Amino acid sequence: MSDTNFDVIILGAGPGGYVTAIRSAQLGLKTAIIEKEHLGGICLNWGCIPTKALLRSAEIYRNMKNAADYGLSAQGVNFDLKKIVERSRGVSKQLNGGVGHLLKKNKVTVIDGTGQITAPGKLSVAGKDGKKTDLTAKNIIVATGARARTLPGLEPDRKLVWTYREALNPDSMPKSLLVVGSGAIGIEFADFYGTLGADVTVVEVVDKILPVEDDEISKMAQKLLGKHGLKFRTGTMVTKLDKKGNQVTATLEKNGKSEQITVDRVISAVGVVGNIENIGLEAVGVKTDRGCIVTDEFSRTSVPGIYAIGDVAGPPMLAHKAEHEGVICIEKIAGLSAHPLDKSKIPGCTYCHPQIASVGLTEQAAKKAGRAVKIGRFPFMGNGKAIALGEAEGLIKTIFDAKTGELLGAHMVGAEVTELIQGFVVAMGLETTEEDLMHTVFPHPTLSEMMHESVLDAYGRAIHF
Repeated sequence: MSDTNFDVIILGAGPGGYVTAIRSAQLGLKTAIIEKEHLGGICLNWGCIPTKALLRSAEIYRNMKNAADYGLSAQGVNFDLKKIVERSRGVSKQLNGGVGHLLKKNKVTVIDGTGQITAPGKLSVAGKDGKKTDLTAKNIIVATGARARTLPGLEPDRKLVWTYREALNPDSMPKSLLVVGSGAIGIEFADFYGTLGADVTVVEVVDKILPVEDDEISKMAQKLLGKHGLKFRTGTMVTKLDKKGNQVTATLEKNGKSEQITVDRVISAVGVVGNIENIGLEAVGVKTDRGCIVTDEFSRTSVPGIYAIGDVAGPPMLAHKAEHEGVICIEKIAGLSAHPLDKSKIPGCTYCHPQIASVGLTEQAAKKAGRAVKIGRFPFMGNGKAIALGEAEGLIKTIFDAKTGELLGAHMVGAEVTELIQGFVVAMGLETTEEDLMHTVFPHPTLSEMMHESVLDAYGRAIHF
């Protein structure tokens, strides 16, 4: 093989791409990965990781302001926005370097530039110096990710109307903020800026926030976030943005009635769309649908030898889905016995305060599917660890098939639930029944005890509430 001929070439070095590249190299395949911007992609550099760094700063700031609740004293509590952002960017930089080290360690060839498929098994890479290099590979994996969706009339100008990039790197703290969209991205930014003192209004076109979550969890999350000062307008559309000076006046419409709200900044968080353009898909006949590449259960596209993983291959658009999907794809290519990804068992997490986490069917979806269900609930106020933490607001909810005892879904709102949800993910993966969970010993005192109690409650056996 020459230096331009590979077994596998991966287009895009986000979480899905770089994890796939490492696994490919582990399997003995000569592997290259092409990236035009940052190793680690949007997630590591402009998404999952830096937002968590911002939210950690906000969490500590919130706790410092509430120090008296814990018998402590903190005088003159304040924040330095520039340093908060610098810390966030530093975290991303550190992890970016870590990805580079892992790729080098595994002898993956990293190519800086913009790749384009020119034919099955062939790519052309335009380097930053303008030079083009032609590459060949038996297998090409597209992992180009996604970008922020824009709506007509609400296009970000990156000064007054922000995407996640500007929201992650603000030059000043807005006194007032309008967040358009109440999915995980919108709610996390709303929580961050609200905690630091901004007057935040969240607008959502459907009739509840966090649209993919269980109705009961969504309702409780809205109530708790509202107690922290966030304002919500559900069932409402933003129809117009008028910019004047250093402010934006948004026109909101609900049930045929309009009102206006003037804010310093607007964050557009209306979802993402796959990066399918300008990578040669049309030229080779790769089928796409609604902004994403169509794939089968092993990430194979309509063209033999070309695969797609992660956000560009459709929802759920989550980093952990991309990584797992990539491993399955490359193990299938290598001839291993790979099992298709069960998307119904992929957890979702929102890292605001309180946190939200879920896996499996919501109560509404289970009933719509005709399942007879048993529902278990346990509130944080019944848990000793939650009370000791000063985090006694929240709920654990479990959904079981009434006939078989199969765990159909689990939904949580409260402190550290993004760390708790994995227990139910593992249980569902092992096809655990309610009996198995009831017989499991959960350590005391922990928040995880609420998971046990929620299962017990579904069968009328809860002890502590």
